[in-house]
Amino acid sequence: MPLYPKAKERRVSLSDSGLRKSRFAVLRTAALFGIILTLLFLALFSYIFGSLYQLNGHFHNLNVAFVDYDGGVVGEAVRQAYDGLRADTFFTLSEQSPSEYSQPQGLRSAVCDIDYWGALYISAGASDRLAAALSDANSASSYNNSDVLTWIWNQARYPTTIDSLTAQVRTLVDAARVSYVQINGTGAVQSLDTSSPAAVAAYSNPWQLAQINIQPTAQGSRLIYNTLVIILILIQEFFFLATVNGLYVQFGLFGRIRPLRMIFFRFLISALYTLAGSICAIGAVWAFRSDWSVNGNQWALSWITMWLFAHLNFLTLDVVAVWLPQPYVPMALISWVVLNVASILVPFELSPAFYKWGYALPAHAVYNIFIDIWSGGCNGPQLAAGLPVLFAYELSSGVLSALGVYRRAHYAVVAAEREERSWQEKIATAVAECTRTGGGGGRTGGDDGPLALTRSKESAGGVAPDEGDVESDAGAGAGAGAGEGRRGSASSSSSSSSVEGLPDRAELTGRLWRATSQMTIEQAGSRRKESIGPAFTLR
Repeated sequence: MPLYPKAKERRVSLSDSGLRKSRFAVLRTAALFGIILTLLFLALFSYIFGSLYQLNGHFHNLNVAFVDYDGGVVGEAVRQAYDGLRADTFFTLSEQSPSEYSQPQGLRSAVCDIDYWGALYISAGASDRLAAALSDANSASSYNNSDVLTWIWNQARYPTTIDSLTAQVRTLVDAARVSYVQINGTGAVQSLDTSSPAAVAAYSNPWQLAQINIQPTAQGSRLIYNTLVIILILIQEFFFLATVNGLYVQFGLFGRIRPLRMIFFRFLISALYTLAGSICAIGAVWAFRSDWSVNGNQWALSWITMWLFAHLNFLTLDVVAVWLPQPYVPMALISWVVLNVASILVPFELSPAFYKWGYALPAHAVYNIFIDIWSGGCNGPQLAAGLPVLFAYELSSGVLSALGVYRRAHYAVVAAEREERSWQEKIATAVAECTRTGGGGGRTGGDDGPLALTRSKESAGGVAPDEGDVESDAGAGAGAGAGEGRRGSASSSSSSSSVEGLPDRAELTGRLWRATSQMTIEQAGSRRKESIGPAFTLR
């Protein structure tokens, strides 16, 4: 038994004139969209690669505060080491006066307020304690080499970037040990108590970098918080939007329900879905947090933030689906994803200045709000800027999405009326032609209207029209339910009033079938204004 036996039936020759025209149209359209897609993806690749272009060369834009509370030889060693390491690929060490930050707690607050990416300070009296440890065995035994240089940082703020910065700070501290020997080597050796192992240890390893990590974030999943998590949320909302639109198409709701009710129910459905989706997303983050020190309050705040982000993206994509022609909606989706992700791949300090326009994108706002939540409030200025951005998208997209419902409802009625007129005109023309060419005769059978048309065509060896195809071609589902009722009554009355006296019912059926099929083909070319965007037809 052959597979798909109907696949080879009703084929036409390649030399057919109609096929030649269609073939040219297909090739022309494929070439046009091929060029558009190629240029689009070239632009997207260039954009995202451009955000990372010469990344290391922008590392000097990361500023680190340096405060010398000691005022001795250790500070001189750090300055000399930094002068030897200074480059575009190395962070900027910005020395501040101890009077400005009288206590190390002030430096921690400066890092929390993102005035600096981190802070390095030398403890008061560090040089004197080191000198005493080198010359006195008793002092050497109590010497703490971790109480010399301290590094304050927040690992939750772009973890991969801050990890690289911390590695450079360690490089600076190691280089400072060499500089210390160069600056104070002779005096240190002359005063060194070689009989004391503790003094020798202090000389060989005068300090170890102490760290104050505001929010340790070392779990493996941190690598995708600013990439895949955001991407999946955006794609998830696109698919749900297509599902909702598919339901509206399937049940013809745009032509039957009042716009205000549709606006309310679409908002309610999207809010409930994004509520569930955000719980799952943040729940997965927490489930795989490993030893990350975050609590339930931070989970709740993260969930609410993700909910807002997911819902505003549903509304924004809905706006795009309303006002863009349907073939361009997937292009808009992938562009929206790339633009948002590029705004949070790396800090703007490491990207060309042009990319700072990404402050206006919701992904950048939501990720910085997450940093503030996860680090206990240590990203305040970004929180103050991010929340207004998210609410601006929610409000503006909500208004435009509501306006889009009115637009769809308007064109649903227009499409239904045009479809009804087309059916009436085509059927009336077909019946009139058949009546002129036929003679007298009686009425055959008890069926009439579209049902009789379908049954008669089936008995004559034809194929009945598919309901789904007719619905989709009638303006992307605009008024499908209402249109079908009116169309059925119109065709029924026309055929029942004229079918009397026709000699051949099969001839009438064939004419009607050809007329309505031609009407469906014509309607397929006029669907732009009735397009509702992405839609999955659900069975």
